[in-house]
Amino acid sequence: MTPPPSAVRANSAAARDIAHALHPYTDLVAHQEAGPMIISRGEGVRVWDESGRDYIESVAGLWCASLGFSNERLARAAYDQMRKLPFYHAFTAKSHEPLIDLSEMLIERAPVPMSKVFLANSGSEANDSAVKMVWYFNNAVGRPRKKKLIGRIKGYHGVTVAASSLTGLPYNHRSFDLPLPGFLHTTTPHHYHGAESGESEEAFATRCAESLDQLIIAEGPDTVAAMFAEPIMGAGGVIVPPRTYFEKIQAVLRRHDVLLVADEVICGFGRTGSYWGSQTFGIEPDIITCAKALSAAYLPISAVMVNERVFEGLARESHEIGTFGHGYTYSGHPVPAAVAVETLKIYDEINIVDHVQTVGAHLQAELRRRFAGHELVGEVRGVGMIAAMELVADRDARRNFDPKQKVVGRLTKLCEQHGVIARGLSGDTLAFSPPLIMTTTEVDEMLDRVEPALDELTVQLRRERLTVV
Repeated sequence: MTPPPSAVRANSAAARDIAHALHPYTDLVAHQEAGPMIISRGEGVRVWDESGRDYIESVAGLWCASLGFSNERLARAAYDQMRKLPFYHAFTAKSHEPLIDLSEMLIERAPVPMSKVFLANSGSEANDSAVKMVWYFNNAVGRPRKKKLIGRIKGYHGVTVAASSLTGLPYNHRSFDLPLPGFLHTTTPHHYHGAESGESEEAFATRCAESLDQLIIAEGPDTVAAMFAEPIMGAGGVIVPPRTYFEKIQAVLRRHDVLLVADEVICGFGRTGSYWGSQTFGIEPDIITCAKALSAAYLPISAVMVNERVFEGLARESHEIGTFGHGYTYSGHPVPAAVAVETLKIYDEINIVDHVQTVGAHLQAELRRRFAGHELVGEVRGVGMIAAMELVADRDARRNFDPKQKVVGRLTKLCEQHGVIARGLSGDTLAFSPPLIMTTTEVDEMLDRVEPALDELTVQLRRERLTVV
């Protein structure tokens, strides 16, 4: 644990951090008092803080360190490429082998036929780029009014201005003056909270699709351009769609000629037990965005894949204008691209999908065996190696705690005390998305450390009379 402020030494790393760093997703006032946890090294599925204490990383950093924290092949790939060609850009038809190799490999591995790959630096940039491509495409095909974009309540697509607007979480909007006009949000497909009494998953999925249909009709189908959807909603609470959901959603989108963008930033590259989350749930997107595990998080890189129909529109409009006026200095940077190429080779060699199916089945079974009946746990959910348990004050009423009580934040701190770095999400949800290389033995050790943390929280909340038992 980070020492209290009185123990933060002058000129220590913690003191210098407090003095100079502005942290993402952090209470900036509280940080001035408590300071950071400083991570000094990593190996396999573990990281160590500056005092030498080890932690199992239960969320692979930010859903991303798929091959753990000490893969020598990825370090060597970066070093070798740095010596050969440390930088070149992709503007004005320039290229290089890592960009070409990676683009080819992604097209070969795509869950549905795709035509071209655009490279960027983060999931947020990939989704922002997809937004612009959708608008550009509709201008190209003579539909200048067809520009509105649909996300989902509790969906997450990043933090750039357009990606934040697609995101459906209040803390990404409040005080940022977001979402922008023209960004709409439809139903969260969470059966546990959203279904009516006795309503089956299939019936709930039908109702979600009907709600989407009504939204599009109310806005005007000639004004709605695309829907963005994560196969499993990540930051919104690891929400697994109900059975038949995407089948029914896609029927609505096709009826109104609305493009579907699959946000595979978290789910791609084996996380759900298929190479893509789209394969797990039968999604046939027009555009795919991916990042995170693309380079196993070793260097920043992301990608947008577009199908032939979308590419033809982009190409035609760029020819009319004289250029496709979008891109980043580091689009296709050769060093991250080389690392991503090596990452995809490693996935193939170790058969990452089979490994996740085996270890993921164990993770899902153990989470349910240990926690599904716990007095604080309302639901355990997940697929493959992404999962969550949701804490509730009243199991029968499925009632969460008051957010002001910061219950899941308390649990993450207790997990740290027991040697697990955990991620708490809105709705009192504790997420699990460990490195994909985790073994069943390491799953057991991780949960052995989480269990006493949850028990300690239970005792605290009973004393505070915050639970209904």
